[in-house]
Amino acid sequence: MLYAIISEDVKNSLERRLAARPDHLARLEKLRDEGRLVLAGPHPAIDADNPGDAGFSGSLVVAEFDSLETAQAWADADPYMIAGVYAKVTVKPFKKVLP
Repeated sequence: MLYAIISEDVKNSLERRLAARPDHLARLEKLRDEGRLVLAGPHPAIDADNPGDAGFSGSLVVAEFDSLETAQAWADADPYMIAGVYAKVTVKPFKKVLP
């Protein structure tokens, strides 16, 4: 089943994000390579593709996992969680309708 992992950053997270980004991306690339990743990306803190120093306010990952518990465990082990980038993470089932 698909799950949405919706993360909210702590204030001034950009420096922590940049430090943990390579490990964060490696986990996402593994999901992609396994054919389980639907989409992933950050929420810019301002209305711009490249928010510069404004940074990001959170992230969204939609991916396939065996269960809600497995998705939650994956989210809890995210390098951004470990580095203190995220203040809050919500994991919930997701039903893709379109496209």
